[in-house]
Amino acid sequence: MVGHVEVVEFIDLDHVPAVGEIVHATSRLTVAAGGGAVAAVALARWSGGCHFYCALGDDELGHRAEAELRARGVTVHAAWRPVAQRRAITMIDAERERTITVIGERIVAHAADPLPWDALASCDAVYITGGDADALRHARRARVVVSTARILADLRAAGIAIDALVSSANDAEERYTAGQLAPEPRIVIRTDGAKGGTFVEGGATQRYAAAPAHVTGDSYGAGDTFAAGVAFALGGGAPAVEAIADASRLAAEVLAWHGPYPP
Repeated sequence: MVGHVEVVEFIDLDHVPAVGEIVHATSRLTVAAGGGAVAAVALARWSGGCHFYCALGDDELGHRAEAELRARGVTVHAAWRPVAQRRAITMIDAERERTITVIGERIVAHAADPLPWDALASCDAVYITGGDADALRHARRARVVVSTARILADLRAAGIAIDALVSSANDAEERYTAGQLAPEPRIVIRTDGAKGGTFVEGGATQRYAAAPAHVTGDSYGAGDTFAAGVAFALGGGAPAVEAIADASRLAAEVLAWHGPYPP
């Protein structure tokens, strides 16, 4: 895993406030999360361990995040930055939908950081949510590389071949149009929530169904878990259609939890 961390506080409320409105909320939990951390913890849970290349704020919150991720089975390779650790507030409404406010700039690892980059060459798969261009080139040394479409500018700067790009059919910040990356990703996945989504491989577009879900928790982390599941399955040698089906099943599990991790 090469990516980012946010310390996220989850609060329950009836609805997201309108402009000028005051609503009452209950704080449920605070955990080290964000797309990179959620994926790293999931990969560690499925495989017994995950190496996570990241950067953290050199403050109390950043060190607490590192300790929590290690306790969740993740091997953390962190560069420490003299800034406040990035955090977020996630509001969970009565419909169990999440709305996120992020506080602070995204902090990611750079190739110049003294991290064990050479170890990536021995990895079956790497999932990327952030890093400078040279860090992404290090990640490409793995056999399979999967990335979020949220960092298209960084991927263009790195110029690496992506085995699978996980994008969104709905989220404007995660949309991908053919030709935005060169070379073109081998597989382009466009998620569409409970409707499933589509994927393009070899010029052919196929639709996939979302796995059945028992929604008793919230949706936070389902997308990141899906992307991690794609990387995990492709790294194990599964064809795209099977990898996506496996990832959909793993993402559906998250909808029964409060927050991104099992109780």
